[in-house]
Amino acid sequence: MTKKVPDDIQRRFGAAVRTLRLKNKLTQEQLAFQCGMHWTYLSGIERGVRNPSLKNINAIARTLGVTLSELFSYLPAQTRNGTK
Repeated sequence: MTKKVPDDIQRRFGAAVRTLRLKNKLTQEQLAFQCGMHWTYLSGIERGVRNPSLKNINAIARTLGVTLSELFSYLPAQTRNGTK
């Protein structure tokens, strides 16, 4: 069994979620509970190995107190060859 390599957008989205979670002084478990998801699922999102649905992305944004566009504005910049 080979390990799946996270897609760039998934890694960058996970980094944005982690940044906002830490800014809000929440643990993964606290954020996950408030979003109605399991903490291991949220951990996978932050590591870029999960591809969350729009419903879950919206729940994360709402819980973090940001709009969807604000959440996506926290994505690290992308270069032509991947991330910075």
